[in-house]
Amino acid sequence: MSRQHDVKRYPGFGWLTIVFFAWLYLPLLVVVVYSFNANRIAGVWTGFSLDWYAAALKNVPLMNALKTSVTVALIATAVATSVALMAALAIIRGRNVRFRRLSETVVNLPLLLPEIVLAVASLILFSLVGIQNGMLKLILAHSAFCTPFAFLPIRARLQGMNLDFEEASADLYASRWTTFRRVTLPLIFPGVFSGAMLAFLISMDDFITSNMLASGGTTTLPVYIFSLIRSGTSPELNAIGTLMILASLILATIALLVAGRGTRNT
Repeated sequence: MSRQHDVKRYPGFGWLTIVFFAWLYLPLLVVVVYSFNANRIAGVWTGFSLDWYAAALKNVPLMNALKTSVTVALIATAVATSVALMAALAIIRGRNVRFRRLSETVVNLPLLLPEIVLAVASLILFSLVGIQNGMLKLILAHSAFCTPFAFLPIRARLQGMNLDFEEASADLYASRWTTFRRVTLPLIFPGVFSGAMLAFLISMDDFITSNMLASGGTTTLPVYIFSLIRSGTSPELNAIGTLMILASLILATIALLVAGRGTRNT
């Protein structure tokens, strides 16, 4: 890094960075620390205990909500990633460059619109079509708004990919499907995996759409946690939050390792 762009040359910037990250991560640290609190009152520390983790894992409605969220997230991730991959291939590898920008805007439109608008639009559409199954409504809605999150890493990976490998495969008389399966997909797999992980986390984290579309027996984890907060906070909520933070960190670490390995291979 040149001295001209060295952040150390800007007085106060280091302290501003520390304050920013403290503001960002201290609430998470408080949640983690007080998840081990023995007292039922969340803000009063009386001793170390793992009882609230045991209580959370034995909570049947909580486990059902977790199962619903994971099921919806897995199916929505598979659908969204498949659609995003096909869209990225059509846009980046397509010969018609004229409508490329318009096509990217259409795919990324859920990122530009407020989620409440998408949730209301989905609710109206499902009502007009006559879809009553709560699980199906959640899967369709989550697949729709997760698609652009999966699309962005895949598109970036395709744009940075060297075309020489695909051209060499074509010179060896490989079909387009063989080229995609044996050359293109392995090279862009880190982007596909990162997009899938991002879509999964977005689906697991969603509250607005899930709250509006969920029906009896299809309560997702964020909706269930919100219902607990309305009746007051407890260390059990901190335990649930800590487990979710841990799961997110594990998924993010795996995604970074896969992306780093793919970068080294290319």
